[in-house]
Amino acid sequence: MDEKEEDVGTFDPNIPEEGPSAPPPGWLDDIHGYQGLKGGDDDNPLYPPPPAYNPQPEQNRSTSVPDVRVPSVSEDVARDALLKFVESKWNYSSKPARNLTFKDLQPITVYRYRLETYTETRASAWQFEPYNGQTVDGPQYGMSPAPWDIPVSLPQRYTDKVEKIRVPHSSFVKVCHKCKGCGRTRCTACFGRGQKRCTFCHGRGRIRNKHCTSCHGRGRKRCLSCHSHGYKTCSVCLGSQNLLHFIQLTVTWKNNVSEFIPDRQPDFPDRKFEKVSGDAFFVDESLLVYPIQGFPDQEICEVSTKLINEHLERFTATSRILQQRQSIELVPLTHAYYTYSGKDYSFFVYGLENKVFTSKYPSACSIL
Repeated sequence: MDEKEEDVGTFDPNIPEEGPSAPPPGWLDDIHGYQGLKGGDDDNPLYPPPPAYNPQPEQNRSTSVPDVRVPSVSEDVARDALLKFVESKWNYSSKPARNLTFKDLQPITVYRYRLETYTETRASAWQFEPYNGQTVDGPQYGMSPAPWDIPVSLPQRYTDKVEKIRVPHSSFVKVCHKCKGCGRTRCTACFGRGQKRCTFCHGRGRIRNKHCTSCHGRGRKRCLSCHSHGYKTCSVCLGSQNLLHFIQLTVTWKNNVSEFIPDRQPDFPDRKFEKVSGDAFFVDESLLVYPIQGFPDQEICEVSTKLINEHLERFTATSRILQQRQSIELVPLTHAYYTYSGKDYSFFVYGLENKVFTSKYPSACSIL
């Protein structure tokens, strides 16, 4: 074999190969109250709150709701809403909207029930950072507080937020697991030699009896990945050789929302209600809310009971319930019937924003 066919470069056997990016099993110390944390990327266990942290519902409690009047829109409001809708459609003519004749405006009772459960969830995971002489708050200063004993500042209610907190007295320093304390690792591109075989001439230095122009006849080229050093600064400790390990507590506040609108208008798509607001004539807020009873729409009562039980079962298993709020909105919906050029048509006006939905409009202009 030709000498030039060998990869030739400076190789330092003292520079280790790259270790794992995460600490291997058994590398980290156990911290009281946080035993079992392994330190891997997927290791982020949840801590259910102690029973005393979650409120317990009282038996046979219920909530009453006041009566409400169903709103309706006038012909002028319905016509203006349709004109605004038509203006947003480039291929619709405004002439039918201006000249139509209303036959009937039928207000429809639509209730939207919403349940909000504001929760706090706590999880922890090992984290590390390069150690450059910073203070080490380790077990020698005391026992780490349990996950739910660490104080936090509550955000504004019903707002989502995530806060990360370093667990007191959980820190310690160890040599870097990636470089084994060397501060640098062998380049994987050139296997620590600083040079790579030329891919054009396959290390021969010549192509068809001519000097290879890519490597200038040397058969090898500088490794661009490590700039010919044969090693790289450790990507984990950044050359500091040691890592400061600590447990990081992640506190998550989340507003969990469930909504329900009875499906009683087959000609109107319920998804349209998601983009409009209604009149919240009933709002009930407490640490725990209770099922609605005696409301004229029995389906709302049944859904209230169902969702409240679901939220309690789902969220108390892993989270702390901080507050609940339930509301009933009256979402305006009017079915407008009209005639134009001797034919019958209709459209819906919905939401406090007076949005319009129609499946058929009298005339459409076409561009040839």
